[in-house]
Order: sequence, then structure tokens, then C-alpha cells
Amino acid sequence: MFKDNLVQMRKMKQMTQEDIAEKVGVTRQAVAKWEAGETIPDLEKCRCLAEVFGVSLDDLANFEPKENMGLSVPPKGKHIFGVVTVGDKGQIVIPAKARKTFDINPGDQLVVLGDEAQGLAVIKAESFLSIAEEVKKLQKATPEV
Repeated sequence: MFKDNLVQMRKMKQMTQEDIAEKVGVTRQAVAKWEAGETIPDLEKCRCLAEVFGVSLDDLANFEPKENMGLSVPPKGKHIFGVVTVGDKGQIVIPAKARKTFDINPGDQLVVLGDEAQGLAVIKAESFLSIAEEVKKLQKATPEV
């Protein structure tokens, strides 16, 4: 996992082993050994690598492309939860990992937003309503021209 993710992200960023070595503070040979799976960098070097690639440390070490539709490691804070099927009445089941990540529990209310050019978004109703309230406050505070 780690070695494959490292190679894939380096190539995606169009960086050489030498580029990575310079950013992390090691030799090119060390990077080559990491990519070959001969050695694994220490935790601090892994943290630096994750920062260089803009991914989480967990994804750098554990992301499995075959379990995530063959896609590469997503940027930090972005997630691929998988594919869901829309039922006859338009219902979908939100994957367990997504519910856990976003603390969605039975009985929670969600708002579905749509943009015909970009697709759908789902947000907890309480979060949406607090954002809407802030927007209202800003509108009232801004004098009309």
C-alpha cells in the first residue's frame, strides 16, 4: 500500500525521486528503497511526505485504490465513500464510513442541495441552518447602496 501510494502520488505530481528526497531531507536512494518496499520511512518522514502530497498520513499509508473504484489517494479532507444505488422512491443508503466521518446518525435531518452543472450536495440541516442564519445577519448588517 504505502510504496504503491508513494509511487502513484509522485508520478501524479510529476516529481522525481530526487525532488521528493530534497523536500523530505533524505537521499534519492532512500526514496528509491521506500518505493521498492525495501524500507519504510520513519513517522516524521511520512508526515513530511503526506504534507508534500497534500494527503492525510492515514491515506498515505493505508489507502487501497482497488477498494476505492481504482482511484488514487484523495487530497486531505476529501473522501471517496463508494457508489450507492438509488431506490425506486429516490432513496439512497449513505455508506457507514461516510456516516461515521460526518457524524450522521439515525433521525438526523439532511438538506439536499443541487447545482445542475456540478451535481448534488448533502449537508446536515443544523449546519445548513446556522450558515443561512449567518448570511441573514450579514445581509442585515450591510447597508444598501
